[in-house]
Amino acid sequence: QVQLVESGGGLVQAGGSLRLSCAASIRTLTWFTMGWFRQAPGKEREFVASIRWSDSITAYADSVKGRFTISRDSAKNTVYLQMNSLKPEDTGAYYCAARSNFKDSYDNWGQGTQVTVSS
Repeated sequence: QVQLVESGGGLVQAGGSLRLSCAASIRTLTWFTMGWFRQAPGKEREFVASIRWSDSITAYADSVKGRFTISRDSAKNTVYLQMNSLKPEDTGAYYCAARSNFKDSYDNWGQGTQVTVSS
């Protein structure tokens, strides 16, 4: 089991930036893929971005391509989500997640951090 702790959420005006962090309590994430998901009020949780730890292969939802960047720091076992050009529709609770590369679904989740973008 991987424990995940997010930080970095907050209130920002449209067009602004935020960086989310997710620290993982595991010795190595070599065989894991880390992801960011978000959930707006009244909506289902949706995929935002992911990064495969071993080779840094990334994937993004179409709605955030070109604005968000996922990255990792192996020394700190931390994954980041740099969010630029934020829009009000980016508002929601953002969750960090981890899954083994041998599994199809994410089964380790953080507690979430709130991002609010004002217009």
